Amino acid sequence: MPKILKMSRKLFIETYGCQMNFSDSEIVGSILSDDNCVLEKDINEANIILINTCSIRENAEIKVFNRLKQLRHLKKNNPLLIIGVIGCMAERLKEELLKKEPSVDLIVGPDAYRDLPKLLKEIDLGGKAVQTLLSEDETYDDILPVRMDSNGVSAFISIMRGCQNFCTYCVVPYTRGKERSRNPQTIINEAKTLVENGFKEVTLLGQNVNSYIWKEENESVNFSKLLSLVAEVSPLLRVRFATSHPKDLSDELIETIAKYKNICKSIHLPMQAGSSGVLKKMNRKYTREWYIDRVNSIKKIIPNCGLSTDVIAGFCGETEDDHLQTLSLMQEVGFDSAFMFKYSERPDTAAAKHFENDVPEDVKSRRLEEIIALQQKLSLESNKKDIGKTFEILVEGQSKRSKKQLFGRNTQNKVIIFTSSDEKIGDYVNVTVVDCTAATLIGELGD
Repeated sequence: MPKILKMSRKLFIETYGCQMNFSDSEIVGSILSDDNCVLEKDINEANIILINTCSIRENAEIKVFNRLKQLRHLKKNNPLLIIGVIGCMAERLKEELLKKEPSVDLIVGPDAYRDLPKLLKEIDLGGKAVQTLLSEDETYDDILPVRMDSNGVSAFISIMRGCQNFCTYCVVPYTRGKERSRNPQTIINEAKTLVENGFKEVTLLGQNVNSYIWKEENESVNFSKLLSLVAEVSPLLRVRFATSHPKDLSDELIETIAKYKNICKSIHLPMQAGSSGVLKKMNRKYTREWYIDRVNSIKKIIPNCGLSTDVIAGFCGETEDDHLQTLSLMQEVGFDSAFMFKYSERPDTAAAKHFENDVPEDVKSRRLEEIIALQQKLSLESNKKDIGKTFEILVEGQSKRSKKQLFGRNTQNKVIIFTSSDEKIGDYVNVTVVDCTAATLIGELGD
């Protein structure tokens, strides 16, 4: 049955995965808002439902398939409803999605969002629409994202797209294409617009932000220079970034972070494994020794810098000694926090093609449990060191536990909860830490 084209349609976007996906959803929201779509918060009221997907881990894809099954009843009740899958999973599994989910009308990869208005018109005429071609130059740098579910304080700015590191376990180069950077002036303009609209914090996003490079005639802007340009937009604008790759973390960048008060003193530096042998097999392009050297530079140049990381347990061929090296590197660095996962083989990656996924699931689980237990200990130790210290935080919202409590993050990216009846979201306040858990600092308003 042909869809009925309406002058104004209600659009609901549900996002899975990383910060980059949330940024992409805001780009999609902007593109479709310009095409007579209105963002809708109630999925039951929507005419168009888009599921923005992630393919980094198998569990993420399973979650999306389960979600699509849950949405079948909406389609049954409203045959004119358009359901679309966008993002990395759409790129990777377009044929499987069409075969398994007859309720899906639209499949769009991360480089084809500009085509959404045209594709929706094709669906209005009957049938389905698919566009998953990757681009070598698309950065969406002329599109001002719609800030969805925003607290009006913090926002993401995507500075680059794609990745060409080709870590053997990762699908991103195949689902998001080659690395390309945005024109720095468009990034600065976006930051200025956010400040003019009352935002107090931006996070610069990319698969590997510190490989950002823009070249035009005789001018070249690397990530260190871009970071300083964004920091200079306003001294009241906090600047964060994610994610860094250890192979590209230069002393120049570390010194830039140290130089500007409004660049947050927090670096997310994924290590993935503590064994040089495993890192080589992962094609991470650095050794354990290189990683330690970069951490030592951070600690020397920015003594109070927050450090977080990613860790994979049970990669192909990982021995017990390799696992112990991961634990020892975590202990040596003393991370404030970490994202920790079991290795999940992704089809079509180099690891899937060339290595045997030979670490038994029970061994992976046990190693992951040991990694999590160690990080809990390290996080608690790190937070205890902050008791008695006073931090300036940016208030981001109310605590989930009590409306009387507010929360914000300090420059090291640690969450602090405090009780207040006067402060409001968007305020800068000084808070003294009086207690903590492994995950959270608990504070009282200071002077």
